[in-house]
Amino acid sequence: MTTSNDDPPLEPARRAAAVVALVLVVASLLVAAIGLRGDVGRLILALVLVLLVAATAWVAATRKGTTRGLATVAVVVLVGLVVAVILTAEDRGVTLLVVLALLAGSTLLVRYALRRDRRGLGAQPAPGTPVGAAARGVLLMNARSGGGKVGRFALVEECEARGIEPVVLEPGQDLVELARDAVDRGADVIGMAGGDGSQALVSSVAMAADVPFVVVPAGTRNRFALDLGIDRDDVVAALEAFGAAVERRIDLAEVNGRVFVNNVSLGVYAKVVQSPGYRDAKRQTTLAMLGDLVGPGAEPFDLRFVGPDGNDHDSARIIQISNNPYRLTSLAGFGSRARLDTGELGIAAADLRGAGDIAGFFAAQWLGRLDRFKGWIRWNTDRLTVEADAPVEAGVDGEALLLDPPLRFRSLPGALRVRVPTSAPGYSPAALRAPSLWWTITALARATTGRATPIDEGQR
Repeated sequence: MTTSNDDPPLEPARRAAAVVALVLVVASLLVAAIGLRGDVGRLILALVLVLLVAATAWVAATRKGTTRGLATVAVVVLVGLVVAVILTAEDRGVTLLVVLALLAGSTLLVRYALRRDRRGLGAQPAPGTPVGAAARGVLLMNARSGGGKVGRFALVEECEARGIEPVVLEPGQDLVELARDAVDRGADVIGMAGGDGSQALVSSVAMAADVPFVVVPAGTRNRFALDLGIDRDDVVAALEAFGAAVERRIDLAEVNGRVFVNNVSLGVYAKVVQSPGYRDAKRQTTLAMLGDLVGPGAEPFDLRFVGPDGNDHDSARIIQISNNPYRLTSLAGFGSRARLDTGELGIAAADLRGAGDIAGFFAAQWLGRLDRFKGWIRWNTDRLTVEADAPVEAGVDGEALLLDPPLRFRSLPGALRVRVPTSAPGYSPAALRAPSLWWTITALARATTGRATPIDEGQR
């Protein structure tokens, strides 16, 4: 993502919260020092523990999931030690209560000052360069996508009201040819209202012509829109990208010359995508087929590749190749990508050879935490080749295809100019995760000076 070299300004209330949070920690140290004066050993131990409680509580307040859970447990243990150190001194009950109250107040203020959620994104500038309205915008539409969202949201009429030319894909028409025709007729911004497979086809035309592209989330899952920070629940609002908007360059990827915006799946998931019931019941179909595809008696897939350690792998049940690395959650639907401009493919593969692997895989799948499954081989690269002896079933942005080997994947860095409405968050869910403990410290320091830490910092 493109961001300014300067940190964006922070709301005055959040700056004040950061300053007071630090003041409360200093105050807690002073109260402990006064209460334990004359007992040097106990005083030093108490001061160290108070600082550790503050830092760990800040981490718990600014994280989610497993990290928050572990940090919370650590806070409880450290608070117990603080209680033991201070309360065992004579007549120090009031000191203990004041110290804990000050630390609790500091934690609440840090959570407010450094919150990383979609509600808080309004104070952050959308990533990209401001651009003016399109002079001749064209929106292609697949009326069948997403259960008929084009008709349900009256996108043809909404386009006409905004001066955008609507082009509805008719049965038998070629979407790529329609996109090329729109560019040849002078479209200076072209968009697609449909699923991610359609987004990939039209974006390949926009890439070739170096024309800005607009994503309108009128498909079923709309993963591409999610990672661009577009509100998938407000289809009509996405049309604002044809007006005054922000533009940035993002990566695309390709396999054997075919562009994809999200990912290509080989092995188990590719087989699932071929199922007739997949389109109408993705999760149910995936879970129903997994047992037969990864169980002990399942046939291995003929998929050969070189891993990150340079070793040859002669089979894999699952291979996922994504346009920029994902935070993995489940096989049926990846989580999200923190960035779309790293210039790398994200590769994840697993063979699942034993009963333990299979059990662990199913558990991670059920919990939605495939990123924690130790059976994955994961790495990033700008290209990958997968060999096979016969045509390979593949799920390309959720579309079932048959590809001739060898399958040659490569990243296309900065290939697409994409426009996002200024009203959209502009960041994916993965980008909202605080990346490290150091982030908390540096972000709080910046906040005290009135500067917000860019959402995407530390996510490369």
